[in-house]
Amino acid sequence: MTDPVILSFDTSGPHCAAALLRGETVLAHRFEEMARGQAERLFPLLEEVLAEGQASWRDLTAIGVGIGPGNFTGIRISVSAARGLALSLDIPAIGVSTLEAQRFGTDGVVVSSVQAGRSGLYVEVFDGGGQTPLHCTLDSLPAMRDGVQPTCIGAMAAEIADKYAGRTANPAYPLAISIARVAGPRLALDNPPPAPLYLKAADAAPSRDAPPVILS
Repeated sequence: MTDPVILSFDTSGPHCAAALLRGETVLAHRFEEMARGQAERLFPLLEEVLAEGQASWRDLTAIGVGIGPGNFTGIRISVSAARGLALSLDIPAIGVSTLEAQRFGTDGVVVSSVQAGRSGLYVEVFDGGGQTPLHCTLDSLPAMRDGVQPTCIGAMAAEIADKYAGRTANPAYPLAISIARVAGPRLALDNPPPAPLYLKAADAAPSRDAPPVILS
């Protein structure tokens, strides 16, 4: 069986990230920090990643996309792009949360966190249970089972580790690579179209510019 070729990308934060994988092999990877301009940069970046990996759009088996939580506009940019590509190429697009991608490759109980603007954190505890991602602050972190000292990854990891008497760690892989590796095993599933993962209302008034359209 031929290894799947997955193009993954994420614009949920102040960055534009993309990767191309064939099975477990990373063919190309880019991560560019940017506070704005992701909408203009994303497709040129994807073209560069495909060229570096010596692949074309028609070689792709699937799209992996970061669905947040994170920046509202950034999430909509990448999710809209993924859904459009999936439709035009007739391949699946698989959404992966930033929190899950961050903890991919780290064993044990993991607390994954992303900065939530001025108003706190997005947090998910991965402990084999049914806990869901939430919006909270350092003072309202979810409860931890007695005796568990988790690994904390992401925004304010050191402060979170202090609260839980845990330890900190960096993500095992760059974000876009993790997204592709999480998406790969899901190719055999009946995946719904990716949708933005919003855990709180927007901090600011909507932009006057028309946002990217999320196809139904």
